Amino acid sequence: MEELSYLLKRCPLFYGIREDELYTLLKCCAAREERYEPGELVLRMGEAMNSMMVLVEGKVLVFQEDFWGQKEELYHIGEGEVFGQSYSCARTPALPVQLIAEKVCRAVFLDYQRMITFCSLACDFHTRLIQNLLRILAEANVGFENRGRHMSRRTTREKLLSYLSQQALQRGSRTFEIPYNRQELADYLGVDRSAMSSELGRMKAEGILNYRKNWFELIEKY
Repeated sequence: MEELSYLLKRCPLFYGIREDELYTLLKCCAAREERYEPGELVLRMGEAMNSMMVLVEGKVLVFQEDFWGQKEELYHIGEGEVFGQSYSCARTPALPVQLIAEKVCRAVFLDYQRMITFCSLACDFHTRLIQNLLRILAEANVGFENRGRHMSRRTTREKLLSYLSQQALQRGSRTFEIPYNRQELADYLGVDRSAMSSELGRMKAEGILNYRKNWFELIEKY
């Protein structure tokens, strides 16, 4: 239990909660731990999502499958990240994606209704848990809004400039690093990687920006 508590403390959901409080909180939220082998199904598309998953160890891939059975990888869940908060909150009757373990995984599932409902003790750390959950939901919503704004631009160049401008303004600096490699950035913006790389090269030649791997510099006057 001590090892599990230490690993869970890395998750933003449990920020500000002591280890002894965490042990009580896990019991209050009917926490259960599951382990998965590589390639094993973690959550099946179509099932009801009544709990939140915290990935303690490993990596989980999130797929969407269309009517004809074609699968598309959407994103991955890393250690310390959570999944299911939006689906549980919205009481989505059928999960629209499926989760598959890429590596050996350990995950903890927390009953959502028990998470958002105070027990008779009305513990302060339960309040912190709910505050952390609201922050995670809000940050995800802001992230979706930002991505939607970038993807609504018509051309690859406009999408790149929208994203890079936001990063510069957010960091308060014209030089910054982004959290994506080239393929991940192309997927995030919904563009072809080769076309995006060519556009970056053209913008560099035009003196709009400089870049090296995931480091960028925006030129104020070009």
